Amino acid sequence: MSSLPQTLQPAAAPRLRPALLSVVLPAYNEAANLAWLLPELQARLSAQADRLELLVVDDGSRDDTVLVVQGLIHAGLPVRLLRLSRNFGKEAALTAGLDAAEGQVVVSMDSDGQHPIVCVLEMLQSWRAGFDVVYGVQTGRRASQSWARRSYTRVFYWLMQKGSRFELPADAGDFRLLDRAVVLALRQLPERARYMKGLFAWVGFKAQAIPFVPEERAHGESHFRFMRLLSLAVTGITAFSKVPLRLVSALGIMVSVASVVFGLWIVFEKLFLGNDISGFATLAASITFLAGVQLLCLGIIAEYLGRVFDEVKRRPLYVTQDLTPPLAGRDGEP
Repeated sequence: MSSLPQTLQPAAAPRLRPALLSVVLPAYNEAANLAWLLPELQARLSAQADRLELLVVDDGSRDDTVLVVQGLIHAGLPVRLLRLSRNFGKEAALTAGLDAAEGQVVVSMDSDGQHPIVCVLEMLQSWRAGFDVVYGVQTGRRASQSWARRSYTRVFYWLMQKGSRFELPADAGDFRLLDRAVVLALRQLPERARYMKGLFAWVGFKAQAIPFVPEERAHGESHFRFMRLLSLAVTGITAFSKVPLRLVSALGIMVSVASVVFGLWIVFEKLFLGNDISGFATLAASITFLAGVQLLCLGIIAEYLGRVFDEVKRRPLYVTQDLTPPLAGRDGEP
């Protein structure tokens, strides 16, 4: 039996091929990979829709990403370039791409070439069968991860799913196909602290999972280090889960009960057993322990307050520097 999440039934009426297929590619220092990936996407996806739109979102790259993309535009490829004014992070870049994409169907994938194009063809088949969301589930990577990494991942998904009304599929990322209705629903979500994986799951719609094994990177290294993954996990938890706050409350109750019991035991020892109250070491250990618990709880609460602070400022999630017009608006385009 497959380990993938159970999917909902597709709509009864099959769809025809899309009038416009948009592929959103957030990019940060991916000049070498985009130079071969964009022509490859055009060659393999052009026949899948009446028109193709390859939308590259340059997230403040410091290499030749912009020059490479502009060169491919001048060469006649169906490419659009959206330049952000600086590096805002992948979640903001992906949001910008979804805001600018005009396709009836939108596919989001990485610019490093690790997402197999053949899976996009499978996603389109599922969309034509009636699914609104088709997402890739990365397989075969758990065995290569350390015990600590697997434990951290299990805790993360437990926190995200505890008490949640939606299912967050494990090992599913941003590699997915979205129907236009899903994209419009995502555009209505105003939060600044973006955890796209959670937002994709939150909006719902008919969904199907497709397993895939990522390709090797042709050029460069991954920009996602442990601290960035940890920061993204904290964003996801504080955006979608109240479990840490409830655990803080439960911990406070347990520590209070334990301290009362310990105090009663000291009184009992003094009155009925004749033992002297233990000295400074016990008192110092108790104070240090309680101080640590309080600081931990304050830190968790501060994370949530920080998210509220970011939201009330209502700054834009990203700032656009340049955006090439839609393909239909260019000279010679229908």
